[in-house]
Amino acid sequence: MTPMRGSNRFKLGVFAANADGGLTLTRVPERWQARWPDIVKVAEIADRGGLDFFLPIARWKGFGGTTNSREWSFETFTFAAALAGATARIALFSTVHVPMVHPVFAAKALATVDHASGGRAGLNIVCGWNPDEFSAFGLDPVADRYAQGLEWFEILSRIHADTGPFDFDGAFYRLRGVSGRPAPLQRPRPVTANAAFSPPGRDFAARAADILFTTFLDIAAGRAQIADMRARAEAAGRAVDVVATCHVVCRDSQDEAEAYYHRYAVAEADEGAVDRHMAGKAAHSGSHDAAAYRLHRKRFAGGAGTYPLVGTPEKIAEQIVHMAQAGFAGTTISFVDFLGELPPFLAKVLPLLREAGLRES
Repeated sequence: MTPMRGSNRFKLGVFAANADGGLTLTRVPERWQARWPDIVKVAEIADRGGLDFFLPIARWKGFGGTTNSREWSFETFTFAAALAGATARIALFSTVHVPMVHPVFAAKALATVDHASGGRAGLNIVCGWNPDEFSAFGLDPVADRYAQGLEWFEILSRIHADTGPFDFDGAFYRLRGVSGRPAPLQRPRPVTANAAFSPPGRDFAARAADILFTTFLDIAAGRAQIADMRARAEAAGRAVDVVATCHVVCRDSQDEAEAYYHRYAVAEADEGAVDRHMAGKAAHSGSHDAAAYRLHRKRFAGGAGTYPLVGTPEKIAEQIVHMAQAGFAGTTISFVDFLGELPPFLAKVLPLLREAGLRES
């Protein structure tokens, strides 16, 4: 069974290890290079350490600056299928851009990952925001990207239902004799996720996602977001878990953690890449509170605008407990150097979360 439906009260997963830099936009020499042997090691460490999921980003273009961060990235269906053989328990997500990947192909690819992993596949559905990536595929941005996403999701879901060939006549897809076997091992389909902040995005998540990955300015403000998502899901006759997104600097002292955060996310930030990333997100994605762009440039360099968990193991565990108390069902975690920083996080923070009742042994 996928750990996403498992008994850990608060889910934890590694985010963005498939791309160079991970979520950071920094010039420090130890920045993540996303070399395949290192990615496999990180996946094995996360799997043995009891984390619940491994979530990649989908990128087709970099963000310029000195590093052109995230252009070096691995395609996510093949990424998940390859890691299926290197892991035993952890859920393996694929992140898919709706406009770039046809739903008939996506249904087959996702079912393949589910069989290869023994029922551990997950799908993160992204409706697309980056005009440079649309141009790379020769596509124009869709005016109503979430309407397209709903058609895409309906086609994939009907294929996975395995009830026989069907025709589909929509505004975006006109298909004949659609089918695809084998069906996934997970029924009625693998776990789905979406990252959305805007009201239209959250309406989409209410109808198509089991999990909403979200950004937020502070943990207390997250309560309103969780309540809003729950209300939208209930109106659609569904339930959606809300999962935070975070970047982590865990050190033995608070001063050491803060100093390193300043070094990589301020002193040695890739300023050109940060400018381009923030401008593109603000103009096209709707993924963050508007105040985030004015107040938290450091967070965009440090972790793509996600929430910073910076400090001692005790401090980080305390913040995660506050997240759980606010109603978050889990969080993603990312690092400057996944291979160097994930093991101490597992060794020092996870025992504190078990003591707090958020994680099982």
